[in-house]
Amino acid sequence: MSLGTGIATGKIILMGEHSVVYGEPAIAFPFAGAKVHVTITASLTNDLTSNYYHGPLEEAPSHLKNVKELLHRLQQDHQTSPFSVSIVSTIPSERGMGSSAAVAVALTRAFFDWQHKDLKKERLLDYVDFSEKIAHGNPSGIDAAATSGNEAIYFTKGQPITSFPLTIDGFLLVADTGIKGQTRTAVKSVAHLFETQKHQTSQAISRLGSLAKTAKEAILHNQLTQLGQAMTHAHETLRQLGVSNQNLDDLVSLALANGAFGAKLTGGGRGGCMIALTQTKTQAEVISRILLSNGAHATWIQGLGAYEHV
Repeated sequence: MSLGTGIATGKIILMGEHSVVYGEPAIAFPFAGAKVHVTITASLTNDLTSNYYHGPLEEAPSHLKNVKELLHRLQQDHQTSPFSVSIVSTIPSERGMGSSAAVAVALTRAFFDWQHKDLKKERLLDYVDFSEKIAHGNPSGIDAAATSGNEAIYFTKGQPITSFPLTIDGFLLVADTGIKGQTRTAVKSVAHLFETQKHQTSQAISRLGSLAKTAKEAILHNQLTQLGQAMTHAHETLRQLGVSNQNLDDLVSLALANGAFGAKLTGGGRGGCMIALTQTKTQAEVISRILLSNGAHATWIQGLGAYEHV
């Protein structure tokens, strides 16, 4: 029996949360510490097995609508027989790690593999964008680009997404607070600040944009200290904008107190994950244990300069 397989990574926003909404640059990259693995085989009926649901595809719950509609479109576009789909993911949902985009990438890759068809990047992104619009309404494209690629993404609203290599010899520790991120609420909150405290808020947004540019240069020139400092300054600015919370602040402070070069929240904020930068994997492992014993729900570690070897 023919078996199709597809894999996609999670993604991490390194810099530029919230400020990207106002035209400043953001940096994201594939995060191989968490992945989605999809398999597809022929079946008598369309069936779905995932972390959240097992049963007929037609009866999948509403929060899997993007998955159901993507599979329907793939089936219609290619006129295939019924199939059984299995989705295994270690990417936590609603944590700013690109879970829905990664699932769409892995599903599309598995489907084309099952059909023994070549899948060009543009066609892959078209299917992922279709799924992401169902999941999020008006996606930026960052998640789709990051979860389907293997380089860092540099993105400014209204401009083409560009990629650049991760050429910095460090390790990134990601820690999950265990609390769902509140991206939409946080975005609305920053928008309200723009109305009520326009000058201060504009300065903060501009500062975040400048720090994102600094971070890109630090990565390209292998400057770990400068990247860490930019990350920590960005967290402080995001905290001033009200998009952090006590859990994130506590984990950031702990990471910095235990030798991290820099630390900050990642994603929409008010929950979700934080990231910390270290020079060695051993340092990341030490900080990981400390964060896990102080409230972190889960942690992942990824080498940055060595991404292609992960």
